Amino acid sequence: MLDNSQFPPPGLPRSQPYKGIENVRRCRSPARPRGRGAHGHSLGEDARDTLSRSSVPGRISNGSSNSAPSVTADRPLGGIVSRKCATPSGARREEDSDDVAGAARELLRGLLSRPWGHVSPSIYETGRVVSLTPWLAGHARRVRHILDAQRPDGLWGAPGAYAVVPTLSAVEALLTVVRSLDDGDSNGFRQADGVDPREAADALGRSLPRLLRRLPALDFTRFPDMPANDLIVDSLVGSINRHLDELGGDCPVVGPVPEGRLGNPKGLDRTRLAKMRAALTAGAALPDKMTHALEVTGDLAREARTIRPGPVGAVGASPAATAAWLGERGAREPRNPARLFLEAVSDEHAGAVPCGSPITVFERAWVLSTLARTGIVSNAPPALLDGLAAALGPAGTPAAEGLPADADTTSAVLYALGLLGKPRPPEALWAYETPTHFCTWPGEEGFSVTVNAHVLEAFGQYLRAILRTGETPSVSIPRYTKTVGDLVTLLCDQQREDGSWTDRWHASPYYATLCCVAALSRFGGGKAAGTLARARAWVLDTQRPDGSWGLWEGTVEETAYALQILLPSADAAAALNAKDPAGKYKESITRGDEFLPAPSDNGRLLGPALWHDKDLYLPVAVVRASVLAARHLVGKYVHTIEQS
Repeated sequence: MLDNSQFPPPGLPRSQPYKGIENVRRCRSPARPRGRGAHGHSLGEDARDTLSRSSVPGRISNGSSNSAPSVTADRPLGGIVSRKCATPSGARREEDSDDVAGAARELLRGLLSRPWGHVSPSIYETGRVVSLTPWLAGHARRVRHILDAQRPDGLWGAPGAYAVVPTLSAVEALLTVVRSLDDGDSNGFRQADGVDPREAADALGRSLPRLLRRLPALDFTRFPDMPANDLIVDSLVGSINRHLDELGGDCPVVGPVPEGRLGNPKGLDRTRLAKMRAALTAGAALPDKMTHALEVTGDLAREARTIRPGPVGAVGASPAATAAWLGERGAREPRNPARLFLEAVSDEHAGAVPCGSPITVFERAWVLSTLARTGIVSNAPPALLDGLAAALGPAGTPAAEGLPADADTTSAVLYALGLLGKPRPPEALWAYETPTHFCTWPGEEGFSVTVNAHVLEAFGQYLRAILRTGETPSVSIPRYTKTVGDLVTLLCDQQREDGSWTDRWHASPYYATLCCVAALSRFGGGKAAGTLARARAWVLDTQRPDGSWGLWEGTVEETAYALQILLPSADAAAALNAKDPAGKYKESITRGDEFLPAPSDNGRLLGPALWHDKDLYLPVAVVRASVLAARHLVGKYVHTIEQS
């Protein structure tokens, strides 16, 4: 039997035995960690699969070209800062920073030409659309996407417990497919579509028995802290068991049906799903954040009278939730806005669908703040800045249409606007303040260190702006100053003993650590000096032999984060380099930079997905911005030390 010792925290040396982690996933206030993450959900780089004995890299197939559409406008997009810089190693050709500047301009054009955002498809979400809307154009392509993404061990998704949700969704979708074929309903299937029913049956044969054996032995309290995963697991286990009950002992397509039924993981609280379904039955309105996972309510979701799609036709910013609400009605109404939304988002991903769409505000805020913070841009197209400013309301802004406003996206928008010369008062953030920290949204069951890092950036940047201009703020300067100081203390206290941070919104500790280091480097002052030094030491200590960094394997995304941790500014990096006569610091940066692709190379940015939603996802433009930021900072660093 597999136990929870198979989830070592990030950064643990390979030779050191791991003795388990505390479960504090639902704590409402943060406590100083003792050598582990604040939430107790992070999986180490050696984390083994909880459903099989082997560890399989968690790359999620993209299924589309995903290149940002080009636009005809050729005027400059913002003030791109250009600086000559050579790569640290002569092994790579010298590159002018104009390459980074040009790539940044292309990235900004992509934000405008692809306004819904650029995000990887999801096995979980695609499986739900397969089951819920088999009439939707692209059905066979979605099934093909699921089949192609199956791992050699029969599961889907990333290592460890991250595999549970996508595997359950894929299995339920394939059961729906083979049962519809057995009933004589092809749902658009033909051999010419490239999907052989026997292939679907074989995929089930390699996955379903493993689920039956392993799932009940898992401890849900040790699962990664991801949105609605308790609702999803409970709902899909019930759906799969109903399929098995109705199939009986044999199915002409599948063959003999496995004996037994799925059991839920130990420790899964089933009351939340029951309450959600009871609320819909009673005609009650659901909280906005719950509509993102509306599909877990089954038939109750269909045209639920308390739920309405937003302006683009989406329910809860989710294709799965939209499909659940639309049901068979969409097959009869070709101009239904919800159907048009599903068709559009499916077309963007070659038939598959992402977990969240549109992600307009989230994507633009993260991209612009990254490019501005690292000095690649000094201004941005008015359409982008005006759009971010317009998104802010009294409660802030949500990450996507159909979701509630949250402190994370609100802070990122405020920070981006402040960095680019359009500061806005951060008054909306007071609604998220608790006695100990800032929550993602009111009533959040958990704590996010990256949200608090972004809140620190929003307050810190605005405080700088009003002190510089002498403007009278809407609240007293002492309140802003105290808030900044409290957040600096909080972030320092939440650092793990190894020097890293972990967070509930991303699988990798390198993302969480960068968020904290970026905020503390700009607004932490001398109080954060020791904290920042420990973070840099952790990064130096965890670099892989090929120069990369990564949780499960070396990745472009995580390597970009690590380099930014080492290079908070050119002057600071030069000072650190001067204190390192052995050259370890410069060598680490050189090796990391050699691992990154050239600014014009998008091909290595297609995986793995590391960001937390209902399934892991990859926000392509956001990661692209971070890679450009790392390349730019390395160039500035080299230029500085060559001049010193």
